[in-house]
Amino acid sequence: MTSVLHARFPELTGSLPRLPLGSGHTPVRALTHLSPASVPIWVKDEGAYGDGGWGGNKVRKLEWLLADALRRERRTVLTVGGLGTNWGLATACYAREYGLHTALALVDQPADDHVRVQLRRLAESGASLHFTHTKTRTIAAVPLLLACYRRPYLIPPGGSNPLGLLGYVEAAFELADQVRTGALPEPTHIVVPVGSGGTVAGLWLGLELAGLTDVTIVAVVVNDTLRLDRPALRRLARRSASLLTHRGAQLPAAVLADRQLLITTEWMGAGYGHPTPAATSAVTTARHRAGLELEPVYTGKAMAALLYMVGAGQLGTGPVLFLNTHGPR
Repeated sequence: MTSVLHARFPELTGSLPRLPLGSGHTPVRALTHLSPASVPIWVKDEGAYGDGGWGGNKVRKLEWLLADALRRERRTVLTVGGLGTNWGLATACYAREYGLHTALALVDQPADDHVRVQLRRLAESGASLHFTHTKTRTIAAVPLLLACYRRPYLIPPGGSNPLGLLGYVEAAFELADQVRTGALPEPTHIVVPVGSGGTVAGLWLGLELAGLTDVTIVAVVVNDTLRLDRPALRRLARRSASLLTHRGAQLPAAVLADRQLLITTEWMGAGYGHPTPAATSAVTTARHRAGLELEPVYTGKAMAALLYMVGAGQLGTGPVLFLNTHGPR
């Protein structure tokens, strides 16, 4: 599959490699049974992205990150996540296909059935699991873990660095193309969960570059262990723009206007991975009324925020787009 960014900026083709892990544009559809008559709700289902055993937003980031690891001739990918990390599992699955070993530093989160099943999958993936328990101990352990492996390649949690962001710069161009061809109306708001910031920061930059500057991203923060405010996300997006420019792309200066990003922390509950009644209800509602499979840590909380904000009239008359970043197959 041809990279949208390479097609848009052909000067990047030789300087910024990408592995084609995905399967083309992810589908969009109206969630008619979730929508009040006055506010159309749509979904862009990122779970359909990825030709291997995993989809979702993780794969878009890995296309760029694993390509860079291979270009640098690294042997092991080291990354970080919670005990039930979707990011870590996706990394292990796709890295293995390209001969790369994965090592995971795992931070504690509340144990439930989802986490227990995920830990079993992580063990079966062939990744080396290092239980570092806390954020502080993980930061201290990373240099030691890097020293344990031959030619390691370090990726931050969620793949949220300037290179990983490019997956959602691409997704924004893809969305703009779907709007242009009439697959969906231009949304006034895009609701997306925020765990490490890369998806939102990439989308923010990508929407601006693609010309969708009237769209507001509603960033539903689900992680209390990282700084995920507007200045931090803007810095991350600008670093990604600088990377593109450094590799040869001719870009206008990134504006990243405040009005294009609305951040809410009201749906996190007690912290990362802690269940909330609203998220549990939203997961059930999305499954039964829209045939949409969500999970309780990220997308359930984002859907809970969307349903409340639409019902309270906080998102106007729409259309509102839900970005479903959940990806198990």
